[in-house]
Amino acid sequence: MQGNGFKIGLVVFFFALSAWYLYPSARNYFIQQRIDGMEQQEREEYERENLQRIRNVKEDALKLGLDLQGGMHVTMEVRTDALIRELATDVDQTFEEVLAAARVTADETGASIIDAFAMEFERRDPNARLSRYFRDSDAGITRRSTNGDVSQYLLGQADNAIDRAISIIRDRVDRYGVTEPSIQKQGTRRVVVELPGIDDPERVRNLLKGTARLEFHLMAEPEELARALQQTITWYDTQVDTADAAMAEAADTSAVADTTAVADTSAVADLFEEVLDEPTNPLLAVMQPAGQGVEFGLVSEQDTARVRALLSVPAVQDFLPVGVDLLYDANPAGATEEGLEMYYLLGVRDQVELSGEVITSARVDFDELNLPEVTMVMNSEGSRTWARLTGANVNKNIAIVLDGVVYSYPTVINRIVGGRSSITGLASRDEAQDIVTVLMSGALPAPVDIVEERTVGPSLGQASIRAGFISVMVGLGLVALFMIFYYRTAGVVADLALLFNIIFIFGILAAFQATLTLPGIAGIVLTIGMAVDANVLIFERIREERGTGKTLKAAIDAGYSKAFSAIFDANITTFFVGAILYSFGVGPIQGFAVTLMAGILSSLFTAIIVSRIVFDYMVVKRRMNVSYG
Repeated sequence: MQGNGFKIGLVVFFFALSAWYLYPSARNYFIQQRIDGMEQQEREEYERENLQRIRNVKEDALKLGLDLQGGMHVTMEVRTDALIRELATDVDQTFEEVLAAARVTADETGASIIDAFAMEFERRDPNARLSRYFRDSDAGITRRSTNGDVSQYLLGQADNAIDRAISIIRDRVDRYGVTEPSIQKQGTRRVVVELPGIDDPERVRNLLKGTARLEFHLMAEPEELARALQQTITWYDTQVDTADAAMAEAADTSAVADTTAVADTSAVADLFEEVLDEPTNPLLAVMQPAGQGVEFGLVSEQDTARVRALLSVPAVQDFLPVGVDLLYDANPAGATEEGLEMYYLLGVRDQVELSGEVITSARVDFDELNLPEVTMVMNSEGSRTWARLTGANVNKNIAIVLDGVVYSYPTVINRIVGGRSSITGLASRDEAQDIVTVLMSGALPAPVDIVEERTVGPSLGQASIRAGFISVMVGLGLVALFMIFYYRTAGVVADLALLFNIIFIFGILAAFQATLTLPGIAGIVLTIGMAVDANVLIFERIREERGTGKTLKAAIDAGYSKAFSAIFDANITTFFVGAILYSFGVGPIQGFAVTLMAGILSSLFTAIIVSRIVFDYMVVKRRMNVSYG
């Protein structure tokens, strides 16, 4: 044992180090058990009094993936087609047609939409130049640039857009307060986000997708908006009367009635399905007319899409004032008897008077009624424009629009200097904080779509932990029983090394702040089987050496020495495979690779160092006759 002093010290050191890193995980487990056993009121009081301590312990504890503690897995795709349209300095009908065709081609073939856009453009007109639509003097894109130059420029902008989107999404997630999020690029257009511990998926979904396009608009003149509303209602009344007369005429002549003919001629056939059965104004059936101030109408949340379709009819669009869009208010104005929330449809001028780029800071405040609001401060340029804008529109409304929704439209009382403004009428402090988050993290370079989403509930996560724990215990038990049955005393030593192996695996994961996932538990189960492989090689080699007539001590020395190269080669090649899986894999594959690599390192250490110390103690110190089966 005299030569094992360094080895014993090494084992003690690593065991103590593993215990040190695993201690917060043990504390976190017992704290959670204590909290779960409390009543609701007692739990809230305990968490309030010990909030910082609970948070610190949870941060230092072994991290669990979203498949073990619940959370969200979201795959988002950056809308490259929208980015192309935004980069274009001049857009016409040909541009829109080519872009639409390129989008279809990209969806069907999986090709880059930029390549499809350039190919479709050249197919229609081989002599045409993309530079007629794109200019960027800083990037060297001028009127004389070739189609290849423009394509490379667009590809570069698309790559930058993905990188900027990842940075902005990470900033938003960090501001939200998610512990150990995973945000990774997938392919050329997609971003994979994993958020453990999320209990409000809808709020996070809106936070991730929000483009943060803050704009200040003037609003429509009340008289013009009221006139447009009356003309729209009258037009739909006329359509109903015409359809009703056509039905009556068809009934009188006993002919096969083609009652959709009238509606077809008005380009609203699909909007008159109910009208032909019951002659009522389709717009008034789903919208309460307002006609006062800048409010156009009042719509329930379930009818917003239908109202939008009714108002998009070309004839109705002609009634609206020039340069005015109808946008919904972000805050409900009331509710129906059935409990459906009602929203105002507001007349907003489409010209952007001031954009969110001038905002330098934003924070959550509370007004005199203790209601949440977002206070914004502008830079010097924005302050001058804001002062001019408010000074020229006293007693008029200015809409504050975020991502196409009107959050507030206050009436200007007097000229505002200093560049301060507020978003009021917010439903909760969480909503105000989310607005601050998207404003301060910046605007996404292009809209993003959520193409895949998986939500794992906490109960399902607990079930996964329970199933993983059972699998680890069953695997450990079966391996331990086999080793004892086949190798007798040596098998007991191997099982002791296996226990150390599991402790060291979790210690390594905790020390490197790795995240334990369900595939990671599968890696641990696999490692349990692999961990005794080195012992099997050593024991079989010792058997062979004993068969040659060597003493037990000499056989042990020879067994460990001659088996080392085979053990090292087998484990190091498996470790390299784990490293490759970690480098090129994502999500579950990385979780498996992490535990596999940690298991290989710890199994090598326990098989060669820990078991050897035990054998030397038993054979040299205690002079025991160790059985190898």
